[in-house]
Amino acid sequence: MPFKILLKATRLPETSPSTFKSRLEAHIALVKHLTGPDFPLSHRRSYIDRPTTPSSEGTYPTTVLLGQQSDFSFDSIAELTFEDEAAFERFQAKVREPEIAKLIQEDEKGWSDRGKLGIVVLGETGHNNLSYQHYYSSIIMTRYSALIISRIIRKPPQWPLPRHSPLVHRVKPPIHSPATRHTVSYSTTPHPQYQLPKYTPIDDTEYLDRYEPGGYHPIMIGDVLHSRYTIVDKLGYGGYSTVWLARDTKLDRYVALKVLISDTTCNEVRVLRALSTANTSAHPGRDSIPVPLDEFTVTGPNGTHTCYTMLPARSNLREVSYSRLFPVDVARALCGRLVSGVAYLHSQGYVHGDIHLRNILSTLPTNLDNLSIEEFYTEYGNPEIYPITLFDGSTSALSPNVPPKAVSTLFLGIHAGEFTLQDTRILLCDFGETFSPSVNPRLGEDCHTPMAFCPPEAIFEPKAPLSYSADMWSLATAIWEILGMKVVFSTDVPYDEVIAHWMDVLGPMPWEWFEKWDERGRFFDENRRAVEGRRDGGYFGVDAGDAEVQAGGEADGGGGAAVGVDGKVGDTGL
Repeated sequence: MPFKILLKATRLPETSPSTFKSRLEAHIALVKHLTGPDFPLSHRRSYIDRPTTPSSEGTYPTTVLLGQQSDFSFDSIAELTFEDEAAFERFQAKVREPEIAKLIQEDEKGWSDRGKLGIVVLGETGHNNLSYQHYYSSIIMTRYSALIISRIIRKPPQWPLPRHSPLVHRVKPPIHSPATRHTVSYSTTPHPQYQLPKYTPIDDTEYLDRYEPGGYHPIMIGDVLHSRYTIVDKLGYGGYSTVWLARDTKLDRYVALKVLISDTTCNEVRVLRALSTANTSAHPGRDSIPVPLDEFTVTGPNGTHTCYTMLPARSNLREVSYSRLFPVDVARALCGRLVSGVAYLHSQGYVHGDIHLRNILSTLPTNLDNLSIEEFYTEYGNPEIYPITLFDGSTSALSPNVPPKAVSTLFLGIHAGEFTLQDTRILLCDFGETFSPSVNPRLGEDCHTPMAFCPPEAIFEPKAPLSYSADMWSLATAIWEILGMKVVFSTDVPYDEVIAHWMDVLGPMPWEWFEKWDERGRFFDENRRAVEGRRDGGYFGVDAGDAEVQAGGEADGGGGAAVGVDGKVGDTGL
């Protein structure tokens, strides 16, 4: 039976809330490295909302809805879930080991008030007292998301989704590639062999240990690449690239400059060029595909890196929608544009392969090109730069493979509640996983989509080729998240719990998949019903079938639900 604890942490008075959050996130990464497989199954945490600048008294008061400021002196609260109480005890024993305890305590110095640390064991979860936000973004959306998606694809939802989307042309069945990987196991998430990082982790920056041969190219603010592009700030990063805002001194404009890890074949540019040069300018979804402007390579201490430029965009939709809802008309317009963009991609014979809100950008409403670099910094602030240090605390010189300082990402966006219809033009990004089923088929075992958005056929049919249906599953999860803020399947639990959530929300999966799931007995009996004692079989505290009944006829009065289910997109400002 899962064992849960609640942990309350407090910053030192001289530590700002933003610094506390940054240090705590890095601290959690440290503890995860130190405890390895004994780290909890999930570590969900929230931070008290405090201003970025102190008051005249030097404090950071929060907005108290009920109670006193003194009741909320802590700064973060976290729920840690372990497989059982024995797993918790193993974790406790690990963090008490002298060497590990010393590292943890040393890392907490200067920002965390350990004397105010509070830990309590949690009991059973209640289900009848859901908050409005939780109720709105789960129960009601169960019905509405299904209706919207069914209107979009013009077919009722079914398990599993069809192999071919009716939005696209059918293609010849893909040729099976020879198996080159081991058989996929359907047991719980494998425990990786953790090792201590080389560099101290820094919040909101790429994984610094990837600055090594074969990894990222070290870049600093002010560097000039290709004798043309001056680095101004960082726009983002991923496992295979960093993305920078740069000033093109030749054409006197700003561009987004993507720098891939070294010696990587640039599938993305090839796909984008094919999509941007296709003779289908009338398709409404074409504007949602980025157009590459320039392509070149740079050589550095970690190898040769492919680079290319595009027009800069705003922040991704996940970042702007965190804990906020889009207005009704905006949510509908965003969903319509996203569907159009995916439809265009499919009509050209491509599967995106990695659709989720972090790969959907909103475009900039104004042109930045008339701002000089100095004026840009005046308008948007200077880059946030942090020195990189060795994790073991030594003062040895850094390797030339890593830059001397790390840069956090620039936020150019506005929050979801501030969006208007003029802000709903989007760009799909990150085409590194994109493929053509008819030209270069990809097997399910080669799907790299995060588990929360991963299509089930990639898990249960690892030797079968993926097709357009893989995108349709991920598209549905993205639409749900745009409409209701909350992801439909959890992003921070082991694989098997995500699979259980599929059945909680959608009902029993096909038997041929269910019998391949080694860990099914932990969650369901052989009749595919939730085992006794496992909540009520529903991810949101209600059975998926009951959600249809409970939401029926009442959702339109749900206090501003960010949906409209008339099946139209013509009145959304598209």
